[in-house]
Amino acid sequence: MMKRIIIIAYFLLTSLLLRAQYIVDVLEYVPAPGQFVNTSTAGSPIISTNSIMNGLTGCLTLGSFGGYVVFKFENPVENHPDNPYGVDFTIFGNPNAMPGTNHALTAEPGIVYVMKDENANGIPDDIWYELAGSDHFFSTTIRNYEVTYFNPESDVAEDVPWEDNLGNTGHILANFYHNQPYYPMADSFPEIDPNQYTLRGTLLENRVDMTNPQMVSFMPRTFGYVDNNLRGEEPYGIPDNPYTRERENSGGDAFDISWAIDENNNYVDLDEIDFVKVQSAVLADGGWIGEISTEIAGAIDIEPDASINGTESIVVVKDLPKEINTQNYQLEAFVFHQGRYLKEAEITWETSLDNVNIDANNILTFSDYGEVEITAKWKDNPDIYTIVTTKLIKGIGFDENYLTDLNIYPNPVKNHFYVETDCENLNVEIYDIMGRCTLAKESIDNKSIIDISELNLGIYFVKIKKDNQNHSIIKIIKI
Repeated sequence: MMKRIIIIAYFLLTSLLLRAQYIVDVLEYVPAPGQFVNTSTAGSPIISTNSIMNGLTGCLTLGSFGGYVVFKFENPVENHPDNPYGVDFTIFGNPNAMPGTNHALTAEPGIVYVMKDENANGIPDDIWYELAGSDHFFSTTIRNYEVTYFNPESDVAEDVPWEDNLGNTGHILANFYHNQPYYPMADSFPEIDPNQYTLRGTLLENRVDMTNPQMVSFMPRTFGYVDNNLRGEEPYGIPDNPYTRERENSGGDAFDISWAIDENNNYVDLDEIDFVKVQSAVLADGGWIGEISTEIAGAIDIEPDASINGTESIVVVKDLPKEINTQNYQLEAFVFHQGRYLKEAEITWETSLDNVNIDANNILTFSDYGEVEITAKWKDNPDIYTIVTTKLIKGIGFDENYLTDLNIYPNPVKNHFYVETDCENLNVEIYDIMGRCTLAKESIDNKSIIDISELNLGIYFVKIKKDNQNHSIIKIIKI
């Protein structure tokens, strides 16, 4: 009996693999500058593009923001209603795992575009439609964003300058791990201008967390982006449910053609697609890890199987900072059903602290402090909810109860400053610009030296208190 079960399972798995469609052709590869560009392991227009075809074990880097690849499957990918969770294909990246979890530590999100070959000429010259993921409707997402990269004209790794269409400038920083030029080399990428080139697309907010420099993390998005979730288990033709937080089945990042939107943010109904474009969607540096750059290992289409199902609704809340110290903080939350944003859906809020309120406009105010859980629920279906956490801390303010004859000098400060006043038994608190108390001293004399040699350079606020009543706040600059 056991032998028969094993044989049946083997043939089921084999049939899935035989039916599965992989990438069969890479039609265009235009990376942005990055540490893996011009390398045979991930940034070669021949070796690396071939590696993502006919399987799921390749590696192709897209470089920094705007870098992209266009590919196709052997046959059109159908938008089939019986596909598990409604998704139509899965793309696999190479994010690293957060220790002890099934969640990505270094998500490097890429946005997906799809095209139907309307004119049936076999080339991607029709209309691209963006698949709108979970972050698309956030206020920090920028459509029609452009970055121009400039060749530093060096034979070795060197910072690559850039400027965007909003007036910002910066560099793709070189590191000592990769010594080759980061700007695409002319002999490998003759279609890219050897002096400068501009890439355009949708920019997602930078979610790099560098509070622990030894474990830099790139926070994953909820759904709808490449190189965002970890790989799961075979068979890879059975997809992960993008509307749950847990990794299921194949893992990777599953996509539904029904997420397609036009240039006016209206959803578009496509019965099938022929071409897929993946584009790096973040412009940010990750410290010692290097620039955020989407990588692709391969892609597979999904076979219809109505027996595989699960929730298809989710509440998405914009990531909160680890600490909030300002009143009237704007929260953002949206309800998605089958991956489409429900504009009329209402959110109800609950918090774990009593004196924390969120009004009808999703404005957060508070008079309690500490760790807080905030729950966003879909009003029409309270079983669909998301919980986020943050720490509410007391911000500093400028009051009118000033101490008399107070003098703080020198300012700017190097390693220490003097406090002189006509009062005794003062308390001193020093806050950074985020409102965090970085140093506190009690019962100091009316003439005292405050040592700040351990603080980083920057702007601080010195709060001098007398009996927790009268106080003054002075801005200092550490140089």
